[in-house]
Amino acid sequence: MGARVSRMFRNYNIENRALREISREKLSAAPRHADRVPPSTSASSDVVDAVTQKNRELLDLLRTVYVESRDPAAGPAEASTEATVGTKLRRRPIKFSFPVNTFGITELTDVPKGKLTLAEALRVLGSHQHQPHTWTPEKIAQEYSLDLKDVKSALEFFIPFKIEVIPPSSRSAKQIKGS
Repeated sequence: MGARVSRMFRNYNIENRALREISREKLSAAPRHADRVPPSTSASSDVVDAVTQKNRELLDLLRTVYVESRDPAAGPAEASTEATVGTKLRRRPIKFSFPVNTFGITELTDVPKGKLTLAEALRVLGSHQHQPHTWTPEKIAQEYSLDLKDVKSALEFFIPFKIEVIPPSSRSAKQIKGS
């Protein structure tokens, strides 16, 4: 019953309401921005003509310009050859390397002074740990062309192959027995 009453109110005078809505004045569209307006053909033809014309004054000024150039490769090439010779002098041959070329790493023949390869670093640290009186920081620095301060820091902070067994806090905990 309620649907029937609501339908009557909804359909009451539907034709007049539809005509009134159609005849109502519509909103006009917003004006276009000035940049979007295409340029007039006469203005664009003037610009094209101005660009394509030759300016005699500018051409005469351009002819008075004289450019002299030199080959820049001659200067740095000499410096690079000196740097190459200098780097060969600042390199040292490798003292120790792994016997097998592992992991596809190419074998080095020399390293810069002040640097160590991984194999040399492990050997230096291990040698100092086993024979600290023979392999002193001064001897290592002289032997491998390193800075003494860097060698002392490396020997202090990098300790390879040292195992510490911490005792358990209680007697019932399992412990690994040493050999």
